[in-house]
Amino acid sequence: MTASISFLDLNNYQPLDTLTPDNLKEIASKLEVLELKKGDSIFQEGDRDDRLVFLHTGNADLLKNGKKLKTIEAGTPDAKLALAHIIPRNFSCVASSDAVIFKVDAELLDMMLAWGQTGSFQVEELSADEDNEDDWMTRLLQTEAFRRIPPANIQAIFTSLEDITVKPGDRVITQDEPGDYFYIIKSGRCMVTRKIPGQEKEVRLAELSPGDSFGEEALISDTKRNASVVMLTTGILSRLSKENFLELLNEPLLNQVDYTTASLKVRNGEAEWVDVRLPAEYKSAHIKHASHVPLISLRLKAKTLDPLKNYILYCDTGRRSSSASFLLNERGFKTSVLINGIKEVPTEDMEGDNI
Repeated sequence: MTASISFLDLNNYQPLDTLTPDNLKEIASKLEVLELKKGDSIFQEGDRDDRLVFLHTGNADLLKNGKKLKTIEAGTPDAKLALAHIIPRNFSCVASSDAVIFKVDAELLDMMLAWGQTGSFQVEELSADEDNEDDWMTRLLQTEAFRRIPPANIQAIFTSLEDITVKPGDRVITQDEPGDYFYIIKSGRCMVTRKIPGQEKEVRLAELSPGDSFGEEALISDTKRNASVVMLTTGILSRLSKENFLELLNEPLLNQVDYTTASLKVRNGEAEWVDVRLPAEYKSAHIKHASHVPLISLRLKAKTLDPLKNYILYCDTGRRSSSASFLLNERGFKTSVLINGIKEVPTEDMEGDNI
């Protein structure tokens, strides 16, 4: 009989325990569950399969150059985290007893975490007096992000922002289509969903409400939409075309940097590392001397950062750090985003429980 794992079981693992019940159910329905015998290989040092592997029952040994370094026992604090999740794998892992493991799609999880922790860039001043168009626009231009736009571009914002009226069921953006607009919700609510290959049902990632925005990622990276957005209620959206978004918002606010350049800036005292992942992820492995400000609490903890310093933000992929960069830049901070996240960092430059 094949072992089964319910979404309630997933609450015992990090960072899965931060997901909504709906997202946990989606993850549970897409798990790969494997029953292992003692001595079976779980993964090999150097492997590049980036799925997260969790130990559900039994024991597993971590090995380096063939030598056992540590035994992980299911149900213990060490087993709450994915097994040695650094890509490429810096350890080999072998079942040291009969065991059950499960594998989670890292890309899907990262997307759920990013949407769940921010909803995306938020214009907080838009929560009141939504019916007063002039007041709405005035408050928008008074946000820190818009203050940093060159004065010559201010008139372009007024002429470029376009309001559209939407109704329940309207599909505002569709996964896998090219990005064309950046949207701010003036009124109404919408649902973010994602299709998974081989699955008929879409995954529900987040629900967005007035003040939230969406659509920037495909415009920033010049890739196809990674999710769909469908209206739940009637509403009004204000949108900015891709061309104007890149010129007026992205270029002044978002700066990407590779690891070689970033590490040189840090060594020269020109910048500091900030890890925006969850505490369990930071504890498992992080760049040496990096500060930790989780994206999920960034709005509250931003006041602990020094606005005079330059910060280089990172996560697993660059998705959450890009969201964090938007939020901090909107508040007047100077930030850069590490391209491709921690996966580009050499093991010798990291520390943590799994290093």
